[in-house]
Amino acid sequence: MPWPLPGVPAPMLAIGGAPPDAAGWAVEMKWDGVRIIAVCEARQCRLYSRNGNDVGGSYPEVVAALKVLSGNGSLILDGEIVAQEPDGAPSFGRLQRRMHVALPGEQLVAEVPVQFFAFDVLRIGARDTMAEPYLERRKRLAEVDFAAPLSAPPHWIEVDAQALQRVALEHRLEGIVSKRVDSVYLPGRRSPAWIKTPLRQRTEAVVAGWTPGAGAMGSTFGSLVLGAYDENGRFVYIGNAGTGFTQAARRIIRATLGEIETSASAFDEPPPEAAAAGWRWVDPILVGDVEYREFSGARLRMPSWKGLRTDKVPAQVDVPPLR
Repeated sequence: MPWPLPGVPAPMLAIGGAPPDAAGWAVEMKWDGVRIIAVCEARQCRLYSRNGNDVGGSYPEVVAALKVLSGNGSLILDGEIVAQEPDGAPSFGRLQRRMHVALPGEQLVAEVPVQFFAFDVLRIGARDTMAEPYLERRKRLAEVDFAAPLSAPPHWIEVDAQALQRVALEHRLEGIVSKRVDSVYLPGRRSPAWIKTPLRQRTEAVVAGWTPGAGAMGSTFGSLVLGAYDENGRFVYIGNAGTGFTQAARRIIRATLGEIETSASAFDEPPPEAAAAGWRWVDPILVGDVEYREFSGARLRMPSWKGLRTDKVPAQVDVPPLR
């Protein structure tokens, strides 16, 4: 989707991959929030999402703080809106309570406070900084007088990225981002000068059905419907996995699904969207390995299929723990 805001820099994007094993890189933590370009001019501040939508109404406390920070001047920051658990770990599940509320009331703002973590400065006063190297921009960012709910999280230079990955895992962060210390800011570009390395978790899941496919997937399936057993022994829905399959795996799985198809859901409470979307059901006898970003207590976030397992029976598959 083209960036719809002339005059406002689109966010620079990272490629995915392992952290580089070379000199000349800095590392930042990846916070599992919502990417934001914050634009302030003459006491007017707006927050733009990755697709160019103005989402400032959802985060009035951030807009108010940015107005105080920028005063009558010009300031453009790149960063993330993050909601944290009481122990400081970011929670995308908590953030969702704010993301889709255009004008939150005082109670919601108090119940789900958010922070704006700035990791780049693109303009400060009359100076456009995007052509400056990363370390120079970070130096300018460190000189900005941030106050809650605004901050600039740290970066590390010439450190062991593997060690920082372990720190990120211990603190339940999303991962790390490695950035070349001499890299300029390239609006709207996905550049190898930035490399994101997300941390992923794995769990087993029982296949309870599938959704019809479309286009190239029309002959197989769109996604697999996944379930697990909760602490009360109920078979509950935990999400759909639609990625991670080779075409050969799709054909094999689809043939197996046809052999175990049933007319009714095995869930104690089928998802409400299942009937309208034409989901198909199977005997819950297949167990698969699934990689995911986070479990909210209701659904897996960004699940990806890794393969069938023959070493577990469905009754051994528990709902993933909250982390």
